[in-house]
Amino acid sequence: MTADPAASASCCGPAGAASADEDAHLRRALDVLPAPPEVQAELRQMLRPVPGGFFEMGARMSRYAGDLDAPRRKVKVAPFRIAPTSVTNAQFGRFVAATGYRTVAETEGWSFVFHLLVARPQAHPRAPLGMPWWHAVEGACWAAPEGPGSGTDGRADHPAVHIAWFDALAYCRWSGLRLPSEVEWERAARGGLARRKFPWGNAFRPGGQQAMNTFEGTFPDAPATGQDWRGTVAADSFAPNGYGLFNMTGNVWEWAADRFGPLPGGAQVPRAGTERVQRGGSYLCHASYCDRYHVHSRTRNTPDSTTGHAGFRVACGA
Repeated sequence: MTADPAASASCCGPAGAASADEDAHLRRALDVLPAPPEVQAELRQMLRPVPGGFFEMGARMSRYAGDLDAPRRKVKVAPFRIAPTSVTNAQFGRFVAATGYRTVAETEGWSFVFHLLVARPQAHPRAPLGMPWWHAVEGACWAAPEGPGSGTDGRADHPAVHIAWFDALAYCRWSGLRLPSEVEWERAARGGLARRKFPWGNAFRPGGQQAMNTFEGTFPDAPATGQDWRGTVAADSFAPNGYGLFNMTGNVWEWAADRFGPLPGGAQVPRAGTERVQRGGSYLCHASYCDRYHVHSRTRNTPDSTTGHAGFRVACGA
């Protein structure tokens, strides 16, 4: 089956059922106690510097008008630091062990899992909104990415997934770090290059080689890698960009701090609503369905939504 690209015009992942009060999730995140100063200093030391200055943000023209990612505009950003990778299972597990925090997926009791990663997809409800390849799996969470019986053994260095925006906020409270703004995220993703599609240039496969983790094969049923296909890859897979950052496109969507709305620059419209920005694309991006795997690409979801292709990376001031 080949998906209709128009079906992806609003988002790349299903929204949560919003069965719990978002304020309750926010309160739980804000209740997390900070790590000891030496732990916070250690975590900050791992971040890479990104220079400030003006750069061109966005695309010349949008493929999906609702993404509001065009036209390009010149924006200015202050120097900052950002993690070289998405937060990994090992890093998130350290946070959970220190705080006892339970993620939104754990408190809600379920999360969305891509159908090829579900042992018995017929036993789990399909997602709505024309995305039948997502299944609501009871027990799926960061520690059990495919549901009960699965785990993160052998994937300690993979990005933590099934992470809601509220969960990322909780980790930031503990670590003394923060989510990058959308401007910071794109500045970092571009790696010092201007008017390029990817962190390394314009070629989808530079030199004929795979450079990021996106869906290979026929979406959504036939991955080219066959039965061993597992979705995510290690967070430091492939070559880093010019700022020493890995997987700024592909692998997992990453939450930004911002509410979704028009890009900065030009006529300003207040960003309203509860949806938060996600950046970078994921292992499910494919030209036949959702090619949001460029440095300017963006989507959004509600802050309590969790899926098997959503994670985050952290940042701080210079």
